Amino acid sequence: MTAITDIPVTRTDGSSTTLEDHAGKVLLVVNTASKCGFTPQYEGLEALHRRYVDRGFAVLGFPCNQFGAQEPGDAAEIATFCSLTYDVSFPLFAKIDVNGDDAAPIFRALKRQAPGLLGSTGIKWNFTKFLVDRQGLAVERYAPTTKPEALAAHIERLLDA
Repeated sequence: MTAITDIPVTRTDGSSTTLEDHAGKVLLVVNTASKCGFTPQYEGLEALHRRYVDRGFAVLGFPCNQFGAQEPGDAAEIATFCSLTYDVSFPLFAKIDVNGDDAAPIFRALKRQAPGLLGSTGIKWNFTKFLVDRQGLAVERYAPTTKPEALAAHIERLLDA
């Protein structure tokens, strides 16, 4: 399987990169939206990021407008909202699609590595979360309704492995 950290992603400025800077870390990759009922999860995601960053953990946010058009802003608007409203310090990337023909390669890989219930691959809504181990492989998928704080024990288990 391909490590998530080897897959090209796009920064908010439109330039291409990979997540190589995060190789060897435990990651929580999330499709986010600023105008969703789950948007307050930014607070919990930021708390996890700050709590574990020194142990080799990072939250990575990928804004997505595919669900109810709940992420209508451009990169600057999204970054400003996240910073001013939730004091987000974890990395945010360019707005992407997570489903369909234009799905970002990273989400294609995440969905393949950690399918949903009954093997489903489609992302159902904003704030679907993927926990990635230090080898860069998605090991768990969490529904949008799963609150970030509920993931602490899972994160710690991977950090201690």
